[in-house]
Amino acid sequence: MTDCVFCQIVRGAIPSTTVYEDEEHLAFLDIRPRSPGHTLVIPKRHVRWVWDVPNGGAYFEVVQKIARAMQKAFCEEIHARILGEEVPHAHIWLYPAPGSATGNPNDFEVNAKKIRNALDA
Repeated sequence: MTDCVFCQIVRGAIPSTTVYEDEEHLAFLDIRPRSPGHTLVIPKRHVRWVWDVPNGGAYFEVVQKIARAMQKAFCEEIHARILGEEVPHAHIWLYPAPGSATGNPNDFEVNAKKIRNALDA
C-alpha cells in the first residue's frame, strides 16, 4: 500500500528513528511519544490488523524482545497497546509507564541508543 505512512517508513521514504530491524519487522520511536522510548513495532509487510500478521509468533517474539530491552533501558513497567485505527497498518505500541516522564522528540537518538544498547546486552 503506497500511501500507508508505515509502508513509507519501511521503504525509507519517511525518516524514522529505528531501534530494531530484521527481515520481517521494524521497531521505531513514535513521533509523538507518550513517554521516553515510546516505540512502535510493525511488520514490514503491509497488513491491516495484528491478527493478520504472517508468522504472528515471530512478531510477538520481537515485541517481547523490545519490551524487555525497554525494561532495562527505562523502567520495569512497560505498557503495550495493539492499535490500528489511525494508521491502517498492524502495529503495537510499547512505552514506559505513564507518569515516568513525557517523551521529547529532541531525545530520540539518546532514547533509541538506550534501547539498542539494552538489546545488545
